[in-house]
Amino acid sequence: MYMTADTDHVVQATRGDPRVTPVGRFIRRTSIDELPQLVNVLRGHMSLIGPRPHALSHDIYFGGQIDRYSDRFAARPGLSGLAQVRGARGETPEVADMERRIALDLIYIHHASLGMDVRIIAETVQEMLVSRTAY
Repeated sequence: MYMTADTDHVVQATRGDPRVTPVGRFIRRTSIDELPQLVNVLRGHMSLIGPRPHALSHDIYFGGQIDRYSDRFAARPGLSGLAQVRGARGETPEVADMERRIALDLIYIHHASLGMDVRIIAETVQEMLVSRTAY
């Protein structure tokens, strides 16, 4: 992720982004790029399920735009989460898109349970197999 000279705008990868190579596109579609995060789960730095970590530039930008944004830091970041399986994965071109993601993160934090984690894991596997949002 890059921030433009205009600090009010966070540049994210988009569908058809010219910065993404064919190899990079394959890596994203197959979620191979998530393997290093699995190491973080095994080391105890991340959970399997929880709010997905954002780029630091997003934390700075959206933290100033969205009430309760920092509440998501109350939980260990996860490899997958409720937001990802409820369609809030991918780019967030509008602040409202990130607000939806944060709302889902907070729902997860306040209602987390083993049953919810199992459902999210199952839905994550399904999303990986038929994803239309990875690019």
